[in-house]
Amino acid sequence: MSQAIPHLQRNAVSHQLFVKGKPFLILGAELQNSSMTSAAYMRTVWQKLVDMHINTVLGCVCWESIEPIEGQFDFTKLDQVIYDARSHHLHLILLWFGSFKNGLSTYVPRWVKTDYKRFPRMHIKAEDSGNSDSDSIKLQTADVLSIFHTEAQKCDARAFGELLKHLKQVDGDHSTVIMVQVENETGLLGDSRDRSAAANKRFAEDVSADLLSFLEEEYDTLHEDLKENLEHFTKYIKSPVEERKSKSWEAVFGKGKHTDELFMAYHYAKYLDQVAAAGKAEYPIPLYTNVWLNYMGKDGDNDFPAIVGGGGDPGDYPSGGGVSKVLDIWQKFAPNLDFISPDIYLNDYVVSCRQYRHRNQPLFIPEQRRDDYGARRVWAAFGSHQALGTSPFGIDTLEVEGNPFTTTYGLLSSMSDIILDAQRRPGSSLGFFFDELPPPPSSPDEKQRPDPSPPITATFGGYEVRIERCFVFGRPGPGAGMIIHANSDVPSEPPRFILIGYGFQAVFRSLNPKSTFTGILEFLEKEPVKGPDGRTELRTLRRLNGDETRSGRFAMMPGFDPDYGGFPICVTIPARTMVAEVEPYSLEEEGEL
Repeated sequence: MSQAIPHLQRNAVSHQLFVKGKPFLILGAELQNSSMTSAAYMRTVWQKLVDMHINTVLGCVCWESIEPIEGQFDFTKLDQVIYDARSHHLHLILLWFGSFKNGLSTYVPRWVKTDYKRFPRMHIKAEDSGNSDSDSIKLQTADVLSIFHTEAQKCDARAFGELLKHLKQVDGDHSTVIMVQVENETGLLGDSRDRSAAANKRFAEDVSADLLSFLEEEYDTLHEDLKENLEHFTKYIKSPVEERKSKSWEAVFGKGKHTDELFMAYHYAKYLDQVAAAGKAEYPIPLYTNVWLNYMGKDGDNDFPAIVGGGGDPGDYPSGGGVSKVLDIWQKFAPNLDFISPDIYLNDYVVSCRQYRHRNQPLFIPEQRRDDYGARRVWAAFGSHQALGTSPFGIDTLEVEGNPFTTTYGLLSSMSDIILDAQRRPGSSLGFFFDELPPPPSSPDEKQRPDPSPPITATFGGYEVRIERCFVFGRPGPGAGMIIHANSDVPSEPPRFILIGYGFQAVFRSLNPKSTFTGILEFLEKEPVKGPDGRTELRTLRRLNGDETRSGRFAMMPGFDPDYGGFPICVTIPARTMVAEVEPYSLEEEGEL
């Protein structure tokens, strides 16, 4: 087997995924839930995915499919899928639907589902129990395995170990499979914690010493969202030892749903770590788990009601999953997971990216929106947060034409070498997007709604760069892209910038206090091509000036169909290669102006 198995490599900024010895940018897409259970169905899809410029496909491997009879494993269907993906030069990220999928246990084998004595279920408040927390509340059986018994996690870990062992045998020399997701959107739905007898007993016992010492010793480095739930804890640890009569979860953290969530997160993390460890022991490729985010409705990108996205309370979203309020606990107590990944649908995309770079873990977005709105946002992930990759969900039910990711991934694919290089250099790139402007007021009494995507200002190489909508006449449209300081590692040279994308313009201002004028020295339209060594080179197509720079004021990267606002002169060219290089310059005139 090749020694260069897929692995993460740390650099000065974050981490990058290496595949076959080279850094790799994941232009991913997740299939509908059951698509990859059928090799025949996938044969109707593979070429379409290639034509969308996708290089990595995310699809499920179900516990119930590979171990229908306990101890007897069948990987025949999976092998065919792997071979077919390889023949299309596509990589795979396998999603292990084991004990948990979307907060439930619907993908476990029938011999697990039907044996409730060996594999007990969690118990949650019945729907007619209201908000009561008394000991006499009515309970119901949840469709999810208990994490407070050992058999389920032992069997899950055994199955996952067999899966990774098999991957090593059939794919170790090929690296078709580059990562594996452990479970899917783990956590408890319907209640903030398990209320079974076993769970209640554990809840009343002392909080584990390893958790207490971690929270106390590393308090200053904890995520701010977690600290908000530790007010009672900080009072507890500051109290005299003789007053700490109990170390139960409620005694340490207080009474409330936040304590229930901490309790569940700690035990879920331990459960998944055991499963991940069994896989890592067989084939140590990168492993992660994904998170159904808690959507508060106040920091989201949309106007959807909070309950649509899981709501703000644990149990509305899967309680115990790796949301930002408990992310540190997952990172600490599931060390065999290389990172924790957010599924971003309704939450603020940029805020979520920032949250999941916590403790400098690599960012990967395994699920997100597949529309124009989602496609624009991946530029922020790659350009500003050094993402390993992104992955719109349900891509196999879209067509190539009209799919916004066909264009977005096509451009990212052609520029991937340059983007990966920028990701390794601190402060070298910025990703951004501009959404549709709100419609104008329909009446004189109605106020104009503000621009949802105001200009962005950043500093590179002695210049302040303002990124704003590309506009001359008419109404500016949406846009997205990235600016890269191309020679940031050579401070002695005048800075050069690569602009990638559409619907924006860059305005430069020298930060030299002696500067009296900043202009554009050179603005070149570029085309990415493969050089003799197989790496991307930028070939100059046109020298841009005049209307393309508003007479030297802006470096313009227009959209595909510029609005001329009824003006009879077409001064804005439509987007073409969507790649350009610009060199600004500054004058330092002597004397008074």
